[in-house]
Amino acid sequence: MKLTYKVCCGVDVHKTFLVATIITSSFVLPQYQQKRFSTFYRGLLAFKQWLLDNDCKDVCMESTGKYWVPVWNVLEDSIHVVIANPKWVSAVKGNKDDKKDSKWIGDLFRMGLVPGSYIPPKDIRILRECTRYRSKLVSMHSSEKNRFQNAFTVCNLTLDAVVSDMFGKSSTDILNYLLDTDTVDPDHCVSLLRRSLKKKASDVVEAVNGFNMTAEQKERVRIVQGHFADIDNRISQIDQIIAKLTAEYEGTISLLCTIPGIDRRLAITIISEIGTDMTEFGSSKRLCRWAGLTPGNNESAGKKKSVRVSRAGVYLKPALVEAAHAAVKATQKCPYFRIKYERIMKRRGKKRATIAIARMILTAIYAMVSTGETFNPCDLQKYDMPEELKKKQTVSAAKEAVKLLVSLGLVPEGSISLEALAS
Repeated sequence: MKLTYKVCCGVDVHKTFLVATIITSSFVLPQYQQKRFSTFYRGLLAFKQWLLDNDCKDVCMESTGKYWVPVWNVLEDSIHVVIANPKWVSAVKGNKDDKKDSKWIGDLFRMGLVPGSYIPPKDIRILRECTRYRSKLVSMHSSEKNRFQNAFTVCNLTLDAVVSDMFGKSSTDILNYLLDTDTVDPDHCVSLLRRSLKKKASDVVEAVNGFNMTAEQKERVRIVQGHFADIDNRISQIDQIIAKLTAEYEGTISLLCTIPGIDRRLAITIISEIGTDMTEFGSSKRLCRWAGLTPGNNESAGKKKSVRVSRAGVYLKPALVEAAHAAVKATQKCPYFRIKYERIMKRRGKKRATIAIARMILTAIYAMVSTGETFNPCDLQKYDMPEELKKKQTVSAAKEAVKLLVSLGLVPEGSISLEALAS
């Protein structure tokens, strides 16, 4: 096995301290130096100076929660740091402690057996924090809206069976009226209806009849209502911060928006997850594997076992799947992905076809960000060809067929007019 790092360090990180082992390879046996440091800033500076004094420029540590982040922040400017997935460096149970774990990580790392995790630059990491927090806020907002709607359902209000949106203008006015009054007047509810909903006045009256909500229940509903209104305000605030952070990436955002199914919000999410430097991944296949969009490779004794995709890409994969669904539905704008989806779906099913389209989109993103070209796949005309070009190719194919028949003597020359085909 080839030696990758002659001098390296394995680090076992904890909340309040870390244990580091510097391994210096020699012709006989490697030499080990172990030391324990505090994870407070002064202790991390001492750890960094200890590494530099021993001429150690390569460090590997396990991604334990968020405890590795302060160590990374101190070391990243002058030392090559590799963050390892715990499953690649886990020691044998029953024979491990902090010192043995540190030594084990260093031994694996110096032989090149630890694949490093992708850590984006600091500006991308800050953008990623904001986009992930926004997704959490949106999820909380949806939960509160469902809680608000269920509070009326348990009080014998079936308005959601009549209207398509419980948070539309007419529905909101009716719900606010029901919260503010003790006696329900169906005629007043009808007067609050707008536009096409006026045609369903009788259904609205039937939905309101039987409504019964106590004062305590109304107080709880007002708290829920105020909560998702506050979340709306927080989402708008985080959107302003994201807008400032993405000012320098407008070119890449507009580039990604040329892909069917990707809008500005999804483009920002994708950039926050993978950055703009594709050399970190090396190839589109590695990027897709990192995002959890590649089928697994699990074969033994000539038998293939489960090939399901991994759980990687917790935030990136849902965004790409959302883009895939939108791209498949965008039939008028570009039927390219829809045709591919339908072909795969017939053989592999809907879910696998969606993952396949998501992987195609990510592959296109890798190529576009690397080259700066807009979305223009080489086989686009095969699926989305203008009518004039289709007719031109049909006429050309017909002329070639006539020439072939004439050359074989199956059709007399001049019996089929080439001008008639062109017209």
